[in-house]
Amino acid sequence: MGTVTALMLKSQGLDVTLWGTFESSVNAMIQTRQNIKHLPGYPIPPEIHITADIHEALQDTQLLISTVPTQHIRSVWGRLAEHIDKPLPIVSMAKGIEIGTLLSPTQILTDTLEKNNAPLGPMGTISGPTIAEELARCLPATVIAASKDEAFAKLLQETFTCNWFRVYTLTDLLGVELAGATKNVIALAAGILDGLQAGNNAKSALLARGLAEILRLGTAMGAQPETFFGIAGVGDLATTCFSPTGRNRTCGEKLGQGQTAQQILDESNDVVEGIPTTKAVMQLAKQHNVEMPITAAVYRVLFENLDPITAISQLMNRQLKSEQV
Repeated sequence: MGTVTALMLKSQGLDVTLWGTFESSVNAMIQTRQNIKHLPGYPIPPEIHITADIHEALQDTQLLISTVPTQHIRSVWGRLAEHIDKPLPIVSMAKGIEIGTLLSPTQILTDTLEKNNAPLGPMGTISGPTIAEELARCLPATVIAASKDEAFAKLLQETFTCNWFRVYTLTDLLGVELAGATKNVIALAAGILDGLQAGNNAKSALLARGLAEILRLGTAMGAQPETFFGIAGVGDLATTCFSPTGRNRTCGEKLGQGQTAQQILDESNDVVEGIPTTKAVMQLAKQHNVEMPITAAVYRVLFENLDPITAISQLMNRQLKSEQV
């Protein structure tokens, strides 16, 4: 996502620098002018500066875009924070909840900067249905720029919008980040259904009931209900659950086919955000006394070796009731 965002902003005439925390990966990108590991086939123009040097990356920077996976934000930004000497606006594109602290990506950023005595600027997120390979092909996409600072949300809207990338704004930062995190858990469940060849009837019902429990958690935590019915909510949820290339759905499919979570992670080059996020969301559900049966079933498959077929059977045989959303 970092690479494709750089390509997108450069195509709009902005000066862009790509910084990475692993020097070997950065050097490989400099030599090949491609992100061969994660986005092969899309050349990085020479006008995009690539560096592993933090001082170079921060020089004359006016906007920082964080595409670090949620569970690694604290360690990476702990390094960056030491070199930030003025308030800089930051936009996160990560989707997850940190294990232990139960913080969202922008909350982790804020906490990390404060603990390192770095000055704080405006904070926001861009979220929605954003499959990186489709963005690299300039296929139409629509997202949400969310910030408690409405002026910053509008700045992000103006910065990122182009003729194939439409940006709406919201001030419900918590809701947008929760929607982005929790949809990955439901995507794991959707993949499990695919792995078991359970059919589209089952998966569509899963999306509806998954959205219901996401909404319950979000409103219990103070987010706006409308957020979960928009682009960052049901829009992103649908894409993640049905896209054949989605990492979380694909992981779930392999779980449904009999692999364990550890086997899948050992074989994968990519971060599967839904796995740690499932653990964090279960903690949030307990903390806020919210019933999340699908999330609980995914948790038991991932961490308690529950057979996926048994998990589905248990969900289907829960007490009968009227539908509530």
